[in-house]
Amino acid sequence: MTPQLSQSSIAVTIVTYNSARFIRHCLQYVLARGYSGAEVIVIDNASQDETPRVLREFEDRARIVYNATNVGFSAAQNQAIALSQSDWVLALNPDVRITPNFISTMIAAGESDNTIGSVSGKLLAMSGNFEVPATPLLDSTGMYITPSLRHFDRGSRQPDCGQFDQFEYVFGVTGAAALYRRRMIEDISIDGEFFDVDFFAYREDADVAWRAQLLGWKCLYTPDAVAYHVRSVLPSNRRSLSPVINMHSVKNRFLLRSKNITVLLWLRLIPAFVFRDMVVFAGCLFREWSSLPAFGLVLRLAPRMWAKRRQIMGRRRASEAYMGAWFRNRPVSFPAPEIAARLHAQQIAST
Repeated sequence: MTPQLSQSSIAVTIVTYNSARFIRHCLQYVLARGYSGAEVIVIDNASQDETPRVLREFEDRARIVYNATNVGFSAAQNQAIALSQSDWVLALNPDVRITPNFISTMIAAGESDNTIGSVSGKLLAMSGNFEVPATPLLDSTGMYITPSLRHFDRGSRQPDCGQFDQFEYVFGVTGAAALYRRRMIEDISIDGEFFDVDFFAYREDADVAWRAQLLGWKCLYTPDAVAYHVRSVLPSNRRSLSPVINMHSVKNRFLLRSKNITVLLWLRLIPAFVFRDMVVFAGCLFREWSSLPAFGLVLRLAPRMWAKRRQIMGRRRASEAYMGAWFRNRPVSFPAPEIAARLHAQQIAST
């Protein structure tokens, strides 16, 4: 029997780092238009701007933790999750604006099937001042992954013309606004870590998505849950990003596969990802020198990645064929009409 929404609790976990430009708006929307009884937990990673001052305005309505140092996005999200005991966790970026029914709609979709471990809503692009554009522009409708082991957001920068208005199973959910089932968090955590702290920041959401798929959890996309996102990290604007973020991006490209790729899939995809690896290495060698330390870190972290890999592969539930179906140059998704039917039936029964 599908649990009723009133039985489901949720924690909204937000990690801030120099997020003064966004965090007040984000929290105002979460607290004013959130889910009844939602617990809001914010971890500040030693921000140097006005973020701590802004957060103090919300200490009576949210649980705020001020870290003495920047421990990274992954560790700070794990910290927030550990402080909660809810059935669901919504990992939310400070540059996201949720709509009034976003949380309840996401939970309803997740509760429709016990094998759903994560849920993606429809994220639309938004300006830096949290203003909604007149013409809807898609930011993400779930994650897909290519044979070259690059992961992208479905529909990114496309006009929203209804092309993603159906329930679908997708590879994963972008970390900007990701709903996770507590039971999945506990099931796929490695040595108590849900987000891999060795990633520090960037691609940690893809790592969770891949690991969840390997361990038999589905990710559902629901078009009925809408939020807005200020997307600052795109392949097209890499040169404007922090050198530290770019370095972690390079490092995590290799950590991601070392933990999660199966042997047969690795053999099948060698031509695609080796070519991309050569492009990445050449880019670092001849242009982005600040990212060269990534390769030393990959070697240093290799024993830890292999230890984590052994745990994942020892519990793998997904077949080679199932996993291989996700790796295509076009966005991959699978229809979920049964979810739409169940939710429709629940709506009728509640009226």
